[in-house]
Amino acid sequence: MTDTKQLTIGVLAIQGDYEAHARALQAAGAKTVEVRKPEQLDGLDGLAMPGGESTTMLKFLERDEFFETLQKFLKTTPCFATCAGVILLAKRVLHPEQASLGLLDATVERNAYGRQIDSTILMQQTKLEGGPLEMVFIRAPRITHVDKGVEVLAERDGFPVLVRQGNILAATFHPEISPDTRVQKLFLEMVRAAKK
Repeated sequence: MTDTKQLTIGVLAIQGDYEAHARALQAAGAKTVEVRKPEQLDGLDGLAMPGGESTTMLKFLERDEFFETLQKFLKTTPCFATCAGVILLAKRVLHPEQASLGLLDATVERNAYGRQIDSTILMQQTKLEGGPLEMVFIRAPRITHVDKGVEVLAERDGFPVLVRQGNILAATFHPEISPDTRVQKLFLEMVRAAKK
């Protein structure tokens, strides 16, 4: 079995608090590398896609065929996405519609919980061991529908907020801001399983 410390996880470092993602993944036992160019995906065991502004991230990904390279890469490599990263992964994006990588079988509404002022911190039950999980929602998207094959690990008001599909783990909240690293550890377990 591969040791967690040997895993190299890329963090898409084009927008959002990618440094917080790197720190949280390191705390969970991984080595991290900031990714800003398509060639930096080579050799990674997995990729984290932070929050930010999804339309801005899309514009950045249009350079140097990064979008196409990333889409191909994530078809075979584990990915952990939060907030805007979930919007980029979803098959269907609403309010307004926009392009996406189309890899997560879900429908996502952008900014569904309101503006920055409507951000909140909740303690929610999940399917993870260890009791309630702190969830920080900042201008969060809402997953309104998931297709078969998408496992819902946690909900808020009846809507999924943490889901898993194959090699994809997606959270509409920001686990990287909380000291609890259970979500990151789950992702690293998924990466190890994919390497077997």
